[in-house]
Amino acid sequence: MVLVRVRWLSSVLTAGVVLGAAAAIAIAHPETPLPDAWNPAKPLVISDPVTPLTGWKLRGALSGGPACLAALSEEPVQSLPPLVDTDTPACGIRDRVRLTGVGDARLAPVETDCAIALRLAMWERHGLQPDALRLLGTEISEILHFQSYSCRPIRTMAGPGGRMSTHATGEAIDIAGFSLADGRRLTLISDWEGDGPEAAFLRATRDSACRWFATTLGPDYNALHADHFHLQARGWGLCR
Repeated sequence: MVLVRVRWLSSVLTAGVVLGAAAAIAIAHPETPLPDAWNPAKPLVISDPVTPLTGWKLRGALSGGPACLAALSEEPVQSLPPLVDTDTPACGIRDRVRLTGVGDARLAPVETDCAIALRLAMWERHGLQPDALRLLGTEISEILHFQSYSCRPIRTMAGPGGRMSTHATGEAIDIAGFSLADGRRLTLISDWEGDGPEAAFLRATRDSACRWFATTLGPDYNALHADHFHLQARGWGLCR
């Protein structure tokens, strides 16, 4: 826990330094506008290159529903009214959206929190697709998932836990694998182990997910995650 908090604090401090430098450059050289990706006054754009400011801009986009939806304006996402569970007040989705894809990858329709949708879009653009081209020589055509919202407590190796899962608020999604443009289908349950490019790709996707999600759990965490990545919008950066 100490390590993940240090990593989070380091990223915040780095963004602060870059913000200060960018502001100083903009003031000193107003005739030379900063590229949008480096301009702290510009909002997050998913397709922009990643810079030290990207994490700071992402946190800004995640600060509320309208900002999140604005960042997803070019994605196949539909804003929905909040989901309220009158029987279980701890459950429901505040910034509810319906998602059918991110970037060039399809998804089976899923209702989730806007924060998960935006983090998925960033992961697809800056992690999944580059890793697929680099390690597999093809693109991802579909992200396979086990849904997002589920009104239930956390699951542990000893049974149900004492607090509610982030699935209960739609702030998590479980990813089972990927369909590729060349016809291959990779799943964590079948392809995680081994020394081939498929296993290398799945491990690379786990590592890149850790950059875009606040919590990432996979087969190396415990047996409950043998067949999926649990990707969470809240947390301190746990990456297993």
